[in-house]
Amino acid sequence: MGAVICCMSEPSEKKSLEKKLEKKIAEIRRNKFGQTKLKSVDSIVMQFPMFKERLKTLRAMFEEYDEDSNGSIEAHELKTFLEDLQLHLQENEIETIFQYCDIDGSKGIQFNEFIVLLCLLHILTEPVSSNNSPKAELAVAQVGQVFDTIVDIFLFFDKNGDGKLNKKDMIRTMNEAHPRERSPAHITKNRFREMDWDKNGQVTLREFLFGFINWVGIDVDE
Repeated sequence: MGAVICCMSEPSEKKSLEKKLEKKIAEIRRNKFGQTKLKSVDSIVMQFPMFKERLKTLRAMFEEYDEDSNGSIEAHELKTFLEDLQLHLQENEIETIFQYCDIDGSKGIQFNEFIVLLCLLHILTEPVSSNNSPKAELAVAQVGQVFDTIVDIFLFFDKNGDGKLNKKDMIRTMNEAHPRERSPAHITKNRFREMDWDKNGQVTLREFLFGFINWVGIDVDE
């Protein structure tokens, strides 16, 4: 696995990276048009046990790169990890992806943030060589399909295709397919509120990934 994540060294790195993600999501939407097998939120929830087990397989990799065993991956540890993935990024690019995934501002990538980071790398990069390291193969092969499915779920909620979720559409989507499965309004509103980290009324892909991991129920401390 190897490619360069571009558009991360601009003055407003976060905005630039989010624009690139939105572009990638739009591209994925075009390629998958009419192919989704998701029919309702219930069909998504039924896959949670599989998501949980697959994502937990990343724990060993996380602990390997958490060299000082403090429960988080610091910037220099992330650099080693990216090099092993054959992603030869500039220092400012590494800093950008680090800050983007350190959503709680703790100056370290915790396990749930590590999962999000891997998913974003999976979306933003393309394989250019078959000479991948075993570590890279593990990161991609074991959870690549899970990440693809999670992106499909994001697209399922993103009805207007703008790369962001809004509360109205999310609540409607959670209830429209099977009325008998309708969730109480306060539950769906709380679910959106949990995902909307910056409280601006929209959920980006990054926010959705963090919220989705919590929704699935990954125990970051186990």
